[in-house]
Amino acid sequence: MAEKGTKGHLAQSVGALLKTNILGKGSQKPEPCRPKLLVSVVNRGLGGEVREILSELTVPLNFSFVGQGTARSHMLDYLGIGSTEKTVIFTLFPERDELAVLRRLRTQMSLYLAGRGISFTVPLTGISQIVANGLTGQTGTGKQAEGKTMKHSERKYQLIIAALDANRIDEAMDAAREAGASGGTIVRARSADNVKAEQFIGITLMQEQELLMILAKNEQAPVIMEAMSEKVGVKTEAGGVIFSLPVDRTAGIAAEGETESEQEDKKDAK
Repeated sequence: MAEKGTKGHLAQSVGALLKTNILGKGSQKPEPCRPKLLVSVVNRGLGGEVREILSELTVPLNFSFVGQGTARSHMLDYLGIGSTEKTVIFTLFPERDELAVLRRLRTQMSLYLAGRGISFTVPLTGISQIVANGLTGQTGTGKQAEGKTMKHSERKYQLIIAALDANRIDEAMDAAREAGASGGTIVRARSADNVKAEQFIGITLMQEQELLMILAKNEQAPVIMEAMSEKVGVKTEAGGVIFSLPVDRTAGIAAEGETESEQEDKKDAK
């Protein structure tokens, strides 16, 4: 009887162990921290302040460009970008620091004010393992947001990018505005080694190009892209290549958007 009781007790113990440590919540490992892309568009002279904030809060890998704003004055409430020179910063950083970084940029940089600039994050589908390990292996000051990775249904914005000849930028922006876009940012670029792609697509790309970047709401993005394609797309003389990227979280969009972002920050911080 003692042996039978011992076996029964052992079976119960093993069952409890399996239930709590393997099948239960205790066995669920948090998602690994992944690198993410932060895009910041601010007035010239403010790029240093952005980089200082990032260095204080996270482990950033920054790439800086000179850009040109296209928004008209009455559109600044939406994008915070005027027709002046801009600093565009692409930053690779650990996803765990996302909320802390955007919160600090929003408050310390006063991105809630029109004309100060915008910042938003874009998910990555791949990155060099060496770079990923270097960025995510360090400890930032932000909180690890377990289960907070943005789902597609939760995203509200897209980043539309049009690559085309600099002489066609005004046409592209006019078409985008007529379709509901409020403004964008221009970055000079260069077409490099695209002979094979040009053969398959059936167009010849200008070597000296400009990238027009437009942040648009999900419901507006398809309409804007269609309007731009008809005006400056690959089937037109402009031969522009137009595509979009998902956008996760934002800072500096509009008063309404900032209120929602601040509420999300408070919720995520709990």
